[in-house]
Amino acid sequence: MKVLLDLDDLLDKGKITPAQHVEFSGFAQKATGSLAFNILIGFGVISVSCGAVALVPEASTAIVIGFLAFGGGLILGRESPDQWRLLANVCILVGALMAGGGIVVVGDGSLLSKLIVTAVFVAASIFAESMLLAVLATLALSACIGAATAYSKASYFLIVQEPALTVIIFTLLGIGLYHYSKRLTPEYEKIAIASSRTSVFMVNLGFWVGSLWGNRSDGGAVNIPESVFSFLWAAAIIVTAIWAWKANRRWALNTVATFGGIHFYTQWFEHLGGTPGTV
Repeated sequence: MKVLLDLDDLLDKGKITPAQHVEFSGFAQKATGSLAFNILIGFGVISVSCGAVALVPEASTAIVIGFLAFGGGLILGRESPDQWRLLANVCILVGALMAGGGIVVVGDGSLLSKLIVTAVFVAASIFAESMLLAVLATLALSACIGAATAYSKASYFLIVQEPALTVIIFTLLGIGLYHYSKRLTPEYEKIAIASSRTSVFMVNLGFWVGSLWGNRSDGGAVNIPESVFSFLWAAAIIVTAIWAWKANRRWALNTVATFGGIHFYTQWFEHLGGTPGTV
C-alpha cells in the first residue's frame, strides 16, 4: 500500500519527531534518485530501439526489436524489485508499440493484423499482470473499428469512423469487464478494471464525435443524426453519475463530470449559439 504524506506538515503539528522527518525524507530522496535513473535508462532504450530501426528500416526489424524490448520488459517486471518497475513499463510500452506497428505494416493495415495485435496485447497483459498492456489492448481493439489519432502542424486529430458501433461495443465491454472483475483475484482485477476504464473513455469519445457529425453509412449518408447522440450522451452521463455517487465510485464520477463539461461546452458552441465573448 502506498501512502502520500506531507512530512513538513506532520513535523509542524508534532505528529513526527525531527529524527523521523530526516529518516523519512531520506526514503523519498532515494526513491527520487531511483526514478531519475529509470527515466534515463528508459530514454536509452527508446534511442537504441529507434536507431536500430532507422539503420534497417523494415517492418520485420521493428517486430524483432519490439519483441526483444517487450520480452525484456516482461522479465524485468516479473523478476526485478519495484525500483525497476518504471524501466520495465518503458520497455513493455516501446516494445509493444514497435512490434504492434510492425505487424500492422506487414499486414498492410488489414483488420486481421489489428486483431492479431489486440490478441497479443490481451495475452501479454494477463501473463505480465500489466494494466498498461490492458489499456493498449483496448485501444488496439478500437483501431479495429476505425478509431485513430493524427497530427499535423500544431493540430491534433481524433478519428472515430463508427461512433454508434464504438459506443455499443465499448459499453458492453466496459460493463462486462467491471462485473467480471469482481470474480477475479486482486492481481487480475486491476487489469480488468484498467480495460473497463479505457472503454469508458472510448464510449465518451464515440458519443462526442457522434454528437458533432452523427453516424454515417458507407455511402456517406447520415443514418443516426447528431441530436440522437447528444441526447443519449447526456442521459448516459446523468445515469452513470448517479450510479457512481451511490456506489462511491470516485473515478467514474470524476470522469463523467469531465465529459459532462465537454458535452456542455461542445453543444453550447455547436447548437446553442455560444461565442468566445459569452464565455
